[in-house]
Amino acid sequence: MLPRSRWRVRRPSVLLAVVAAATVVGLAAPAVAAPSDQPGGTSGVLDSEALDELQQRAAEVQADLLARQGEVVAAQEALAVAQDDAAQAEAVVADVEGELAGYQEVVAEYASAVYRDGGALTPLTLLLSGGDPGEVVAAMGYLEAVDAHAAEVVSAAERQRQAAVAERDRAAAALAQAQARADQVAAEVQALEDAAEAVTSELDAALGDVDRQLAQLQADQVQVNEQTAANWRAYLDEIVAAGVTPPPAAELLDPVAGLPGGLAPVGAITGGAQGGAAQLPRQPTSLLVLPREVLTAVTTAMDQLGLPYAPGTAGPESYDCGSLVQSAYRTAGVELPADQAGLYAITRPVAVEDVLPGDLVFLGTPEGGLGHVGLALDTRSMLAADARAGAVVVRSLPTDQVLMIGRPSLGQRPAEPAPGPVGGALRVECGNTVYPPSYDGARSWGGYPNGLIPPSALCEIGAAAHSLRCDAAAAYRAMNGAFTAAFGSPICITDSYRTYASQVRLYGQKPALAAVPGTSNHGWGLAVDLCGGIQNFGTPQYRWMVANAGRFGWLHPTWADPGNGREEPWHWEYAGT
Repeated sequence: MLPRSRWRVRRPSVLLAVVAAATVVGLAAPAVAAPSDQPGGTSGVLDSEALDELQQRAAEVQADLLARQGEVVAAQEALAVAQDDAAQAEAVVADVEGELAGYQEVVAEYASAVYRDGGALTPLTLLLSGGDPGEVVAAMGYLEAVDAHAAEVVSAAERQRQAAVAERDRAAAALAQAQARADQVAAEVQALEDAAEAVTSELDAALGDVDRQLAQLQADQVQVNEQTAANWRAYLDEIVAAGVTPPPAAELLDPVAGLPGGLAPVGAITGGAQGGAAQLPRQPTSLLVLPREVLTAVTTAMDQLGLPYAPGTAGPESYDCGSLVQSAYRTAGVELPADQAGLYAITRPVAVEDVLPGDLVFLGTPEGGLGHVGLALDTRSMLAADARAGAVVVRSLPTDQVLMIGRPSLGQRPAEPAPGPVGGALRVECGNTVYPPSYDGARSWGGYPNGLIPPSALCEIGAAAHSLRCDAAAAYRAMNGAFTAAFGSPICITDSYRTYASQVRLYGQKPALAAVPGTSNHGWGLAVDLCGGIQNFGTPQYRWMVANAGRFGWLHPTWADPGNGREEPWHWEYAGT
């Protein structure tokens, strides 16, 4: 039995504690249920030595299969060459024997002359009666009725036939040797496949326990979302109960110049007062007062909790991180860009310590640059359309990754470019790395082995029993909607997530063509095989995918393009990861 998860849902905490410019002890603000450090529960591995050991065994089998892959391909190529050589040699033998038969007809004319001259039984008669040509050639010296030229022609034809027969025998021997090598490699691969199946069975059993714990983590995430939304509604009720009419942002821009009656400034970490916020002094705790635009934006975002994350979408069924922010503030009458870089460029920054609900949190690293944006809820939590969770969630706010806190209610600043990747680092979008279509490195996620993803970590795409990683599934559904609008019917799909066991079976059927078990992007829930016209280059359906799939994070990998050695128009991968 696997140990219980190391993640716990903590008690709700106070959203914010800020010292005001006035003599106020603190601020009453919405409480937020403690978010998980792993949004959705899918971003980390449960502590389990047994699971670690089984993953190591699966990796060892995979390494052996990878090592054998070259031998499999080489053996099958050698077998194909030997089969081709043997067939060509057999054809040559047939040709020269036919040529020799033609020469025999020529010699028959000489035989007729001998017969007319009253000739008796001779080696030529033996030739005409179908005797061995070698014997005929040996007897040519005794056949005075056939001239030297005929003897030379037939002798040369016989030598050619004998050479062709020898080549045929050599090719047959090479074919037998190649077949034996191919059979040997196939037997070795079968043994490895048996080992892979054994490991898969054990991993399946262990991951059953992991899946149950993952389902609990996801239930915890739902509870966090619901509790946070309830706390936010309670805060809004408190604003109403206090008789406060939330002022527009314009009236809170300059607290020093003045605030609406009864409100006091909120202190800034550097001294003085913060713009874009106020407080209602009272005992024992003052009440935080935010602009009506911010209250509307956060409320709108709260209403989207649980909806899928999908790149390139802007609601109402799914969002990416930038479009969620844009949609929330647009509802409040504030126009913002729809992408994380555009938001970073124009949002006016505030001190990290001064973060308030509704502020924009920009996350990233020095290497990857800007990689995420969401709405702050307090100093340790944020609301975002999160790529790793595959949904709109309340998640932790990692202070060590904060590039900037921005406050839309303060207006826009002169545009400044967002920090991008350096040193060859891959771009990060909404919390996850974006891989190029030809990327062949590790694509692991959630800490699970390829092809052994717990069912709770996958999402259905709405077509038969097909499933993918949840963000890929949401992106597929959005893409499918656009495709259906264009063609009047949904995308035809034949394959999606592929378990380790099914990869083993497919590898057993096509070891020289199928991916080594544990390396297919199908095993990460990040690839699909499509049909209905998409499986052929140049069709209207295929051209539509080329033109539009990228908007939803789906790409046709370069290795599968025409002329790249392995043409697979039907294979598409989710790269918005």
